[in-house]
Amino acid sequence: DVKNYTADSILEHISMVFQNVYLFHDSIENNIKFGKPDATHEEVEAAAKRACCHDFISALPDGYNTIIGEGGSTLSGGEKQRAAICRALINDPELILADEPTGNLDSKSGKIVLDALKEINRWGKTIIMVTHDPQMASNCKHVILLKDGVILKTLDRKGDDEKERERYYREILGEMEQL
Repeated sequence: DVKNYTADSILEHISMVFQNVYLFHDSIENNIKFGKPDATHEEVEAAAKRACCHDFISALPDGYNTIIGEGGSTLSGGEKQRAAICRALINDPELILADEPTGNLDSKSGKIVLDALKEINRWGKTIIMVTHDPQMASNCKHVILLKDGVILKTLDRKGDDEKERERYYREILGEMEQL
């Protein structure tokens, strides 16, 4: 019964990734640790690998100790978003809420972030994604179309082959155009 849980006990199992990422003027490792201040370097590195950002972090001048500047000014939009995903993963949540995770990114960076989210999903994490982008929504197994807080329709992808993905995308697009 959900009434028996406190807000804190529920939030221990949830992490969030927002469209607008804020990173601090500190090392990338400390920015990731913001999600779990007592995390070890090994935990940070494991989360970075799951979020598909270990390679870009390792390539930075001082690796995980690189100072990334206020707001993450030394990183690209895609790198900032992947660092935010890594921050969300550091406390090993069961559920990740991603609000327009590719909304501010170019298509190449958006694909990298989407690939990171798919990898996280393969690790058994549940991801709830909020998006206005039918292409992004077509990557989800289940889509719930909302308008003014009311559920208008639910859609489910039947398979993973290219033909089904294309059918699903067109169905989502058609439904979104009617909103």
